[in-house]
Amino acid sequence: MTIAFTFPGQGSQAVGMGKDLAENFAEARAVFEEVDEALGEKLSDVMFNGPEDTLTLTANAQPALMAVSIAVVRVLEAKGLDLKSKVAYVAGHSLGEYSALCAAGTFSLADTARLLRIRGNAMQAAVPVGVGAMAAIIGLEHADVVAVCEAATAVGACQIANDNGGGQIVISGEKAAVEKAAGLATDKGAKRAILLPVSAPFHSTLMAPAADAMREALAMVSKSDPIVPLIANVRAAPVTAADEIASLLVEQVTGQVRWRETVEWFAGNGVTTLYELGSGKVLTGLARRIDKTINGISVNGPADIDAAVAALMA
Repeated sequence: MTIAFTFPGQGSQAVGMGKDLAENFAEARAVFEEVDEALGEKLSDVMFNGPEDTLTLTANAQPALMAVSIAVVRVLEAKGLDLKSKVAYVAGHSLGEYSALCAAGTFSLADTARLLRIRGNAMQAAVPVGVGAMAAIIGLEHADVVAVCEAATAVGACQIANDNGGGQIVISGEKAAVEKAAGLATDKGAKRAILLPVSAPFHSTLMAPAADAMREALAMVSKSDPIVPLIANVRAAPVTAADEIASLLVEQVTGQVRWRETVEWFAGNGVTTLYELGSGKVLTGLARRIDKTINGISVNGPADIDAAVAALMA
C-alpha cells in the first residue's frame, strides 16, 4: 500500500470545523493556539462558533482550513505516525498546497498561517468586487473548455482555474468573458455552466498583484526541502527543492490547479490510498470520480483518526 496525504482547499470550510479535535486532543488545541498567536487574533473562535460570513472571508478561510489539516496531522503524529516513512507524497488543492508543505516541514506552522493570511488578503484586494467571476463547467472535455475560454478572450481575460476531474472544470477571469465562456460551453454540450458565488477571480491572470505579494512574502520566510515530495498544483509532478516550490507557489496564484492530473499521476505511480486530512470530503469525492482504483479516505474527526491510525500503523 502506497499512501499520499492530500489537503483540502477553499470551499471545505464550515462553522464548527476543528472543534471536536480541540475538545479531544491536546495536540490539536496547541495547533489552534499557535495559529491564533501567529495571526494576533482568535481565529479558532470564528472556526468553532462562526459567524459563517466571517469564516468564509478568504483571509480567514485559508488559514482556518490549514489549521484543521495540521491539527489532524499533529494528532496522527502523536499517535505514532512517522510521515516520512509512511507517506510517499503530499499534495493540496490551491491553499491546501501550503497545508501539505507545512505537514512536510517546508514551512513552520506560524509562518504558514501568516503566509495564508497575506495570500487571502492579497487575492481579495487584487480585483475590485464585481470585475471578476468564476464558473463551474460540468460535463465538458478539457479541450472543449480550453476552446471556449480562448473564444471568450475576445471580451476579456478567461482561463481554466481548476481542473477538478470527474467532468468538473472551473473557469476564471473578467466577468463578461466568464459569462460568455459559460454560454459557449452550454452551446458545446456542457450539462451545466454555473456562475460561482466567489469574491474574486482566483487562479487567473487578474491575480497578478497577489502573485507579486506572495513572491515578496515567500522570499522573506524560512523554508526547508519537504521530507516527502510535493505533487505541485501547477505541474502535477513531484518537486523536492524548497526554492523551486516557492517559485511554483507564486505561479499557482495565477495558474491552473491541475487536480485531475495530480490524481492521475498518483494512480500511475503506484499510489493506492489517498488520505484527505482536514475539513470536509471534497477531495475524497473527486478522487473516486477521477480513478476508481484509488482508495480515498477522509480524516477530519476523532473517529476518523482512530480508523486512520489503525490502518496506517498496520
